Amino acid sequence: MLHLIAALVGAVLTRAPAPLATARAVVSTTSASRDSGVVLPPVPALPSITPQTEPLPSGGIAGVTGPFVGISREAAIGMALLRNTDLAVAQSNRRIARYRVVAAEGVYDLQFQLRPDYQFSKQPAISIFNTGPGGVPAQTINTGATGGVSALTSTGGSFRFTTSAARVDNNIATNSYEPYYQTALALAFSQPLARGLAIDPNRRAIELARVNADLSTDTALVTASNTIDSVAIAYDNLVSAWKNVGIQEAALRQAVAQRQSNNRLVRRGAAAPVDVVESNEQVNEFQDNVYSAIQNVASLQNELKMLVLSDPADPAWTANLVPTTAPDLHRTVPNVNDIVVVALRLRPEVAQVRENLRSADVDIAYQRDQTKPEIDLNLGVTENGFAGVPANPANNPFVAVIGAEVLALNQLIARANATAPPGTPPLAPINAAALNAPLFPGSVGNVGTSYKSAFEGKYPTYEVSATVALPLHNQTAKADYAAALEQRSQVITQELGLVQRVQSEARNAVQTYRSAQARLNAASAARAAAERVAASELRKFRAGASTTYLVLQRQVQLANQRGRELQAQTDVQNALVELDRVTGDILVRNDVDVHSLGTAPQGAVLNVLPSSVPSGRP
Repeated sequence: MLHLIAALVGAVLTRAPAPLATARAVVSTTSASRDSGVVLPPVPALPSITPQTEPLPSGGIAGVTGPFVGISREAAIGMALLRNTDLAVAQSNRRIARYRVVAAEGVYDLQFQLRPDYQFSKQPAISIFNTGPGGVPAQTINTGATGGVSALTSTGGSFRFTTSAARVDNNIATNSYEPYYQTALALAFSQPLARGLAIDPNRRAIELARVNADLSTDTALVTASNTIDSVAIAYDNLVSAWKNVGIQEAALRQAVAQRQSNNRLVRRGAAAPVDVVESNEQVNEFQDNVYSAIQNVASLQNELKMLVLSDPADPAWTANLVPTTAPDLHRTVPNVNDIVVVALRLRPEVAQVRENLRSADVDIAYQRDQTKPEIDLNLGVTENGFAGVPANPANNPFVAVIGAEVLALNQLIARANATAPPGTPPLAPINAAALNAPLFPGSVGNVGTSYKSAFEGKYPTYEVSATVALPLHNQTAKADYAAALEQRSQVITQELGLVQRVQSEARNAVQTYRSAQARLNAASAARAAAERVAASELRKFRAGASTTYLVLQRQVQLANQRGRELQAQTDVQNALVELDRVTGDILVRNDVDVHSLGTAPQGAVLNVLPSSVPSGRP
């Protein structure tokens, strides 16, 4: 710590003389200022900048290696509509929204289900009712399948049709069939009668998906409107930038000509050398203006290329773009009320608010439906089928016992018939073959026979039921419904705000256009006057009645007036673009097809730069 303090003290002591000297100078200066009645703040001594003479850089645009390439306003907007990356994303969002509609509607797709089943079981012989022949364990093999189709209905209900078939193999001695087949045909239907009848979660999701799809289209149109607006303004500004280069170069050439004239006069002794210095100063100033104008052209070219190109490797990046469409500075502008009416009909922002209102209405309908009681009607019909192969009666212990009893009874009947008096009708013996007949006539067969009996409706089952749920307060549904109403009120407020914004934008756009036109008229008159004054001053100079300073001043004033006129022209053009955007007519004027926005293949080079202009400044 002591070493650090010592180092700091040494550094301060080493550098102390210079600040003290500076302080004395400042104090003396301040004292002198006070003595003269002027108060000046102290100014520290700063390192001076040594100017260095460097060769003038190239007047070309960085990154541009191609020749001048003409591009029309329509071509620039068309390229942007097809290739702008923001529009490509907006188009992709439209496709995603359409896919989501299909996905939501898929809830009504017919669902098919098949479930094969195999089951094997073996149980110990615990009674004569559950044992195999000779007392072996009871064994059952169940093989079958269940299949069916189900779907939802557009009224909130659902239906399901199923069929099942099973073959049962078992060795239980008491069974009359081995194997036997069980089948079933079932139809079930459920329909809400209150809550869910008008709208349910599925229909709500579909409607919201459709609203979102339309909203994505409106969003794409808003993006297209803003893109066209940006392209048009960038294009007009590029027109102005190139013209400004011409203005600055013309002023530079005039200054160079004046410098040459002054040099000749100085050599003849007819002018002072300071006149050459003044003209050199003016040449350097206009040279600086030329480079600034070229820099502005480069920035605006890059801005325009960013809007109309989609691939960094596109050869158009190296093109030296030159606008070829002359600006249209005159248009009959309607009154503010007409602009508002057209804007409310054409602008996609208005459509966006309407889609939000549709979405709010869907939510209100759904939440209102949720306040209803739940009453569902359920219907069901099942047709059962049965068939089988009769089992060997000898394996059934009950049949054996009954058979022995039948045999004994037949023996008694035979004795009774033998001892009966003559003329007595004989007793008929019991038919023992009936014991070997199936217990259920018509049920002998396979799975087809079982299905036949199901279709014939021999063993039906019918079911009718209802589900009733009555919430005592239902506060959640009521609160959600109130919130949905409030959200719709918010959308209506947003709609009113949009109308106000459109009115404000319409007033501003009309006023901006009128002001720009007035400034253009004034700037044009001032430029014409400046041209006459500059020409007159030059004639006076040549006649010896003026000075270099006045000639240079007139040249500067002329360049400034030309720049003002050029800026006023650009402002008028930009004001017309803003009018088109405010009214929504910008989409109609440029034939915007929402389905083609941003659909050009990425990296594709379109042949939309039709003509090259001759080399040289425009």
